[in-house]
Amino acid sequence: MIIGVLKEIHPGERRVAMAPSVAKQCIKNGHSVLLEHGAGIIANFTDDQYEDSGVEIVESAHKIWEKTDVILKIRPPEETHETEEHEADLLRKGACLICLLNPGRNSDLLKRLAKTGGTAIAVDAIPRISRAQSMDVLSSMANISGYRAVTEAAHNFGRLFTGQITAAGKIPPAKVLVIGAGVAGLSAIGAARSLGAIVRAFDTRTSVREEIQSMGAEYLGMNLEEDGAGSGGYAKTMSEVITDMRKWAKSRAVMASSGKPEEIEVKKEPVPKIEQKEIKIKKESVPKIEQKEVIKISKE
Repeated sequence: MIIGVLKEIHPGERRVAMAPSVAKQCIKNGHSVLLEHGAGIIANFTDDQYEDSGVEIVESAHKIWEKTDVILKIRPPEETHETEEHEADLLRKGACLICLLNPGRNSDLLKRLAKTGGTAIAVDAIPRISRAQSMDVLSSMANISGYRAVTEAAHNFGRLFTGQITAAGKIPPAKVLVIGAGVAGLSAIGAARSLGAIVRAFDTRTSVREEIQSMGAEYLGMNLEEDGAGSGGYAKTMSEVITDMRKWAKSRAVMASSGKPEEIEVKKEPVPKIEQKEIKIKKESVPKIEQKEVIKISKE
């Protein structure tokens, strides 16, 4: 089997679908691997490293689409900037594309791929089960995004997260509220705690109380009409009344009444299901933002 690895064309994308060590293992198993020139450079993998692993370097993406049986990439197919042709149209009949497709939000792309006669596999739709743990890209990326959300918030916050008492005066620790304690949320809790912040967290699933507390954060309990625990460790889609951002305002009201207003909030979007549409927060649903408050959204 011939495996092709494409260079990502989405602006700002720094990942590559296959590292040299993985390519070496594929070749050892009897497969051939083709890599588009420069595909791994931005991820700190040079073409020489791939060639040392036995990978063949090709100059253009077209050769990857034409010659390979399985095409690997990170982002969903999109329109190329130079030729203005769509990557989905390059998938030939009988070939297989493996990438993050986000099927719940890319229905038009799925129809476009179906017309080619090829096969498209969405790795972000793989269920969270024991047999598929090694392919769980959502958890691995969510872990990074939760950490990144806190570091970005710290950069924009304007002062240190940790409290200090010095000869020059006293600096109180930052207060962080994490909404959603999935993989990204727990990662955000750990990052904020390691920086010395006071962390509180909320989730519609009451079963995650112990996980939140084990990370050193305070669990913010709310009496919701239903529990948000779903199958596979994910949160389920809640009713319209519960999912309204009024619950967010209510959580802030609880904090204000206890004399513990939050300065930084990290909100984690639910894992996108097949039928789920993009989540938008209405302006009028967001409470008044306090001075020096930072809101970071980590999409899992």
